[in-house]
Amino acid sequence: MLIGMRIPRHFFIAMGTGESDLADHAGSFHIALQDAGIEMCNIMQYSSILPAIAEQVSKPELVHGSVMEVIMSQQTVENAGGLEVHAGIGYGWLYHRETGLKYGGIVCERGQVGGTDEGLSVLLQDSLVEIYQGFVDQYELRDVKLLVKGFRPSARYGTALVSLCFVDYEVEEVGLCHP
Repeated sequence: MLIGMRIPRHFFIAMGTGESDLADHAGSFHIALQDAGIEMCNIMQYSSILPAIAEQVSKPELVHGSVMEVIMSQQTVENAGGLEVHAGIGYGWLYHRETGLKYGGIVCERGQVGGTDEGLSVLLQDSLVEIYQGFVDQYELRDVKLLVKGFRPSARYGTALVSLCFVDYEVEEVGLCHP
């Protein structure tokens, strides 16, 4: 059987923070994954598009060692000197102006050191508006959501992350393979 591209169908939201005096990736990032409840998965990152069929669901039971594909915003800081670290995702849905049908979603990921959660929300909104300019003639942007996680690390390394985590996919059978 020959199948076409996979289309992500369901996703859940995971957010977390972590800090470590030892390392960033094997330290604060992993601890942020633990805080978000996704540390047992191998993470593969996507770019920033949601298909029309995508729907948010509750976090399912995850299998240790499984591969999970995500759209992730991650910001790590070393020696922040009292500054906060923030990660955020903004997303919204495009609807065809004439038919009203959902076309799909656009997503932006941003992080910052310093500032506030509210300040990052403004930057996410601005980024979504900028991305939307490529669609504005045919589509209306609706149902915008802004997800931000920030904290002030006291350890050497601090990481904040926000993820849209995909759990299943639709695939189309496009033919048969012949040897």
